[in-house]
Amino acid sequence: MSALKNFRLISYGFLLGTAGIAVLGSRDAKKIYTEVTAAAKRCGGCVMKKAEEIRESCEDISAEADAINEKRAEEERAREIEDAKAVLAAAEERNTKAGEAEKADDAE
Repeated sequence: MSALKNFRLISYGFLLGTAGIAVLGSRDAKKIYTEVTAAAKRCGGCVMKKAEEIRESCEDISAEADAINEKRAEEERAREIEDAKAVLAAAEERNTKAGEAEKADDAE
């Protein structure tokens, strides 16, 4: 490229950059920035509200899950107690039968 062409490209870039800065700093651009910022803040408020609703819903779900798990644990403990009672009753019955058999053997 020739030096003159390079100089022209650099000059055009400088002019466009200067014009861009002037446009971006204008009163109309500031008004647009202000509107966009206000919209972003409103959106942030909506997002925070939804996040709070979701968090509350998650807390409710967690509490219900804890209640379900507690109920299941209590039912399991009750089944274990009933099973243990059945085992003890069977063992006592065997001991009673064994004792009766020993008495019968001793009586003969």
